[in-house]
Amino acid sequence: MAEAADARVNPKLEIAHVLTMDIVEYSKLLITEQSKIMTQLTRLVRETARFRRAEVAGKLLRLPTGDGMVLVFFDDPEAPVECASEISAAIKNHPDIPLRMGIHSGPVNQVIDVNDRFNIAGAGIDIAQRVMDCGDAGHILLSKRVADDLVPLPQWNSCLHELGECEVKHGRKVSLVNFYTNEIGNPNLPRKCSATKEKESVRSTSSAFSLSPSKRALMVGTGLFVVALAVAAFIFSRTKTFQSWKSADAAQASSHSIAVMPFENAGNDPNTEYLAEGISEALINSLAELRQLRVIARATAFRYKRKDVDPQRVGRELQVAAVLTGKVRQMQDALNVQVDLVDAATGAQIWGAGYDRKLTDLVAIKQAIAQEVTAKLKLKLSSEEQRRLVKRDSSNAEAYQFYLRGRYFWNKRTPDGIKQAIDQFQQAIQRDPNFALGYTGLADSYIALTFYNFAAPHETMPKAKESALKAVALDDTAAEPQASLGNILVNYDWNWSAAEKAFKRSIELKPDYATGHEWYAIHYLTATGRLEEAVQEMKKALELEPASLIMNTFMGATLYYAGRYDEAIDECRRTIEMDPNFAVAHWHLGLAYEQKQVLDAATEEFKKAISLSGGSPLMRAALGRAYAEAQEKHEANKMLDELNELAKQQYVSAYEVATMYVALGNNEQAFQSLEKAYAEHSFHLVYLNVSPQFKSVRSDLRFQQLVQRVGLSR
Repeated sequence: MAEAADARVNPKLEIAHVLTMDIVEYSKLLITEQSKIMTQLTRLVRETARFRRAEVAGKLLRLPTGDGMVLVFFDDPEAPVECASEISAAIKNHPDIPLRMGIHSGPVNQVIDVNDRFNIAGAGIDIAQRVMDCGDAGHILLSKRVADDLVPLPQWNSCLHELGECEVKHGRKVSLVNFYTNEIGNPNLPRKCSATKEKESVRSTSSAFSLSPSKRALMVGTGLFVVALAVAAFIFSRTKTFQSWKSADAAQASSHSIAVMPFENAGNDPNTEYLAEGISEALINSLAELRQLRVIARATAFRYKRKDVDPQRVGRELQVAAVLTGKVRQMQDALNVQVDLVDAATGAQIWGAGYDRKLTDLVAIKQAIAQEVTAKLKLKLSSEEQRRLVKRDSSNAEAYQFYLRGRYFWNKRTPDGIKQAIDQFQQAIQRDPNFALGYTGLADSYIALTFYNFAAPHETMPKAKESALKAVALDDTAAEPQASLGNILVNYDWNWSAAEKAFKRSIELKPDYATGHEWYAIHYLTATGRLEEAVQEMKKALELEPASLIMNTFMGATLYYAGRYDEAIDECRRTIEMDPNFAVAHWHLGLAYEQKQVLDAATEEFKKAISLSGGSPLMRAALGRAYAEAQEKHEANKMLDELNELAKQQYVSAYEVATMYVALGNNEQAFQSLEKAYAEHSFHLVYLNVSPQFKSVRSDLRFQQLVQRVGLSR
C-alpha cells in the first residue's frame, strides 16, 4: 500500500493524448438496446489496429464511462486521431450507434480510487470530455491544441475545419476544430456551437445601444425582425416535436404500466428456483390479461435476473410507472413471499407486504398480490376483469406447482428440459383435469420436441393437437392455446385456412401476446409467401419482447426467408451479442451467410451451433450442406453418412437430409428423401416455396407436385 499512499500524496503528472466517446441520448434507450449497442461499440473499438497496437505496447489505458469510454494514449499525439478515424469508418456499417468523439492532449495523473486501484484523472481528460460534449452524433471534435500539433502534417491538414469557441459548463469556452473527410466524421456545425454563435449575435445586438440613435434604431429593428423570424421558425419546426414529447411523457407518467421483476430465490436452493421464476411469470401473465394495464413481457423483465434492481432506472429504461420486486423462500412446506411495489418516478414505495403461508396457499398468494397491485395502481376493474385476473389459475395447489415447474423447464429449450417439462405438465393435469394452462404447456412441449428435431412428428404432434384442443375446449377465451393450435394445424395438418383462423383468434384475444404474432409470422405468413406481411408481423412480436432471444432470432429467420440476407445477418449478430451461447441464432446466422456465399463464415457458425446444441441433426445437416457448396465433397459425404447412421438411433428429419442431397447435386436421392419427409410430415416442409435451398429443383415437376400436396400454391 506504500505505492498507493505515495500516489495520493505525490501525484505524478504526464502528458497524455485522450480520446473520449459516448452514445448520444444513451439514457433514453431501453436496457436491452443499451447492452447491444455498448457490446457492438466495444467490439468495434477493440478491433481497430491503433487500439491493438497501443495495447500490445502497454501505452494505453481504458476507462469505462457508462455511456461510452475514454482511451488514454501515452505513445503518440496522432494515436487518438488515428483510432477515431478507424472507429468512425467501422461505425458506418452500424447506423444504430449514434457515437460522438472528442480529442485533447493534456496533463493527467494517477489516482487511487475507492477500491484502492490505480486510476487516471486530470485536466487532459476533463477538457477532452468538454470537447466531446460539444458534438452531435458522428462528430469528431478536437481541441485547438491538438489541431495545432496536426496542422503541419499533410495527412491531417485537409481534415481540420476550425469552428471557433464553444461555450461549455460554467460559462467556460473551448476552441474547437471539426475533423472530417468525405468518408468519416460529421461536417455539420454542432448545435452547441450554433447556440454559442447565436448568443454572441445577441450580445452584438445589445452593444448597438451604445451607437448613435439612428444607427441604433436601424440595428435594433433589423435584430428584432431576425429574432421574430427565428422564433416563428422555431415554433413552427418544434410543434410536432413538442407534441411527441408530450405524448411520450404522458405514456411514461401513466400509472397504468408496470414491470414485474424476476423474484429472488432468497433461500438459494436450486430446487426452489422454479417458485421464484414461476410466481413472477404467473403475475406477468395474470396482469397482462387486463387491457388497461401495460405489462412488460417476461423475456424483457427477466433480463434483469440476478442483477441489483434500481426501480427508478428500470422505470426509465422500460418506460413504466411502477416496478414490482419480490423475494421467495421455501422452508419445507412453509412459504415466505416478500413483495414491494415502487413508484418508478420517485423511488417511493407504493405498497409492500409479506406473506407467510403454507406451500399449498401458493395460488392464493399470487392472486392476492395481483389484486393488491391493481388496487394500488388505482385500476377500476369490472367484474369480468376481476374474474380474468384469476380465472386461469388452478384451484389445485399441487397442480399449480407442477405447472410452474413445467414452465421453468420449458424455458430452458433443451431436449432434457422439454422432456422434464412434459412430465411436470402431465402431473399438473392429472391433479386438475380442467387446468387449461397445463394442457397448453403440454402442447407447446410436444411442438418444441418436433420443431427442434428431438422427436419424430408422428410421435409427438397427435399428442400436441389433442392437448391444444383440450385447452381450447376448457377456455376458448385464452390466446395461448389458440396460437399453439395454429402452429399444429400449419406444420402437421397442413390445414392452412384453419391455421390462419386460429392465429388471428389468438391475436384478437390478446394483442400483446408476442408468441402469437411470432408463430403467425414465421409459420404461416412466411410459409405461404406473404413475406412483407411476415416481416411486419414479426416486428410486432419483437416490439412486444425486444429482449427475447427467440424473437430476435426469428426476426432474422423471417428476413432470411424474405431474401433480405444482409438484414438477417445483422439481426442474428445482435442476438448473439445478447447471448453468445444461443445455438439457434448461430444456426440462422450460418444460413444467411450460406446464401451470401460466405461459406467459411457459414461453416464456423454451424460448427458453433452444433457444439452449443449438443449435436443437433438440424445443424449438422446445415454444416454438411455448406461443405457441399464449398466443393468439400469428402467432408459433405462424411457428414451425410453420419446423419444416416444417427437416424438408426434417433429421429433425423428427412427434409434436412434432402437439402444435403440437393447441395451435392444428387436430385434423385433428394426427391426420395422429400417423399420420406412428406410421409413423416416433417416440420420444415412448409417452407418448400420460400427456402432458397431448393432453388435448383423448383422447376422439376416432382417438386411442384409435392408443393401442391402440402397445400401450398405456386
